[in-house]
Amino acid sequence: MEERLQKLLAQAGHGSRRACEALIEQGRVQVNGRRAVLGQKADPARDTITLDGEPLARPEKPTYILLHKPRGVVSSREPQGDRPTVIDLVPVAARLYPVGRLDLDSEGLVLLTNDGELANTLTHPRYNVEKEYRVLVRGEPEAEQLQAWRRGVVLEDRATGARVRTRPADVTRAAAARGGTWLRVVMREGRKHEIRNIGATLGLPVERLLRVRLGTLTLGGLRPGEWRELTKKEIGDLKKAAQTGAGRLKTARTPKR
Repeated sequence: MEERLQKLLAQAGHGSRRACEALIEQGRVQVNGRRAVLGQKADPARDTITLDGEPLARPEKPTYILLHKPRGVVSSREPQGDRPTVIDLVPVAARLYPVGRLDLDSEGLVLLTNDGELANTLTHPRYNVEKEYRVLVRGEPEAEQLQAWRRGVVLEDRATGARVRTRPADVTRAAAARGGTWLRVVMREGRKHEIRNIGATLGLPVERLLRVRLGTLTLGGLRPGEWRELTKKEIGDLKKAAQTGAGRLKTARTPKR
């Protein structure tokens, strides 16, 4: 049966649909010895599909792992110098990819999976899947600063130079801390360094950033570096939330300083 190439690549564990589209655009995918083009379909039972010259593997069993990423760990499959990656912390055989961005100095919930379909749905802005964070900012935010964050902040896209307004967010005070304030931030997009850039623009430098929820999936009691497989119920709830844009839960616990 014919399927779009990006779907076949995602099913074989090569990342989200968007990541697999990039592989095709980079010329790394061939069908029957010819360079593939975006939007092309193929039948794995009839066609020879290769990635970087290697035959496309058969689809892996879907695997879903929840990791508490510590600070200083890279959210990537690919090594970056001598820094450990999230894959180094999860010694399983499946070819997993992290869902969404969590920068080097941030910590908290990271979903690792080889389910490219789910990864694409969870990260694509049009599905409105919530991501909840605990953000420690320096000082005491003024009401006007929080309101500006809620409405959306104009940031410069470093790649293109364009000025882009962030989408509206839910931002509330969660707790006081020595020299700062913990905020509860719920967003429905995930641009690179977005929360840190918003904080800097508003005069609220981010001291610590912890992701506690992705859709219906919560960090729970996992300590930094710990991980576990998702239950069948968690997988089902997460897929349902991804399809409907749901995922609002009770407020999670705010960490201590």
